[in-house]
Amino acid sequence: MRFLLRWLRRLVLLVVVIVIALAAPIIYVETSCKGTAQPQSYASLLPPEHHRPETRTLMTYPEWHIVHAYDDYAKVISTGDPHDYGFWQGITGFWTSLCALTENASAHGEIDWPTKQMVYVIGTSFTTELAMKAAYEETVGRLFAALREPDRAPLDDLSARQASSYAEFLQQVPWYKWPFAEDAQALLEQSTGSLRDSERAIALGLEYTAKDAYAGVIEQAVAQVGTDELTLRMILAADEDITGYTDVKVIAIRPEGTEVETPRYRTLTNLLAQMARDGLEVVEIAGNDDIMFTAISDQPTTAGSVFSTPRQGYGDYRHLIVVKVPALLETLRQLESSGLTLEHVHDY
Repeated sequence: MRFLLRWLRRLVLLVVVIVIALAAPIIYVETSCKGTAQPQSYASLLPPEHHRPETRTLMTYPEWHIVHAYDDYAKVISTGDPHDYGFWQGITGFWTSLCALTENASAHGEIDWPTKQMVYVIGTSFTTELAMKAAYEETVGRLFAALREPDRAPLDDLSARQASSYAEFLQQVPWYKWPFAEDAQALLEQSTGSLRDSERAIALGLEYTAKDAYAGVIEQAVAQVGTDELTLRMILAADEDITGYTDVKVIAIRPEGTEVETPRYRTLTNLLAQMARDGLEVVEIAGNDDIMFTAISDQPTTAGSVFSTPRQGYGDYRHLIVVKVPALLETLRQLESSGLTLEHVHDY
């Protein structure tokens, strides 16, 4: 009985330590990452039913940080091993970027609690996933990589391709729609039976199986509350020619310009990049006059960036930049001359 009680106390202590560790970054963001800027008043042109909170242009980034982390991981393991990826850098990058964005959000209004809750939940989940993956890949995974033949095993390359496809998929589609079970089956079917292949098939197969089960739960939960809107409204400057834009639906011709409906997410980034190349101008997006985009450069900092961070596997840097909506497309046109490459425009 004493033996059981001793181990029970140890288990309880371990759970307490884990809870404190996961809660610590949330507490830090809530207590130490407060901005002092006051929101500037702006008279929206679009009706209220087509407004989205302006702070969400900042608060969409944490979820994209996870997308970028998967892309970094895929890049690293395309030529290296999972233990070459900086798991701790991936985790701390999420929370440090969230802190900087929370501070800057004060200039755009108050962050609503549901958005905060969502960011904290995905951040905690991401932290847990990377910590567990690091614990395995830095120990058992590293050992099997060391015992491998001089050349990469077939499943090293297959898992790298799977990771790359998954990262690309996440740019437009929710993670829980990815066919994890198919990836697990592919690992089993293409394994050569070597020591490294067997270890990859088992370890990644278990990971994919667990994610597949969790994805089913999340998909059911999302179905209960409904998915987010897939389109938004914006106003283009008057007399803009958009006849060649198949993804743009004209809603009304207004004195201030043309009201249109467009897709969101990655499709919107591509659309805005095309509009910039075509010389168009945007007046307002989703009832807001500020918007954030990310750009890539070979320099650690850039003018106007609210946060900059290195990209693993690429040897360059990502910059988070906030601009006025009417200046967005002109800014995109000038990126190349500034040594920057557009990555993603963060809508609301």
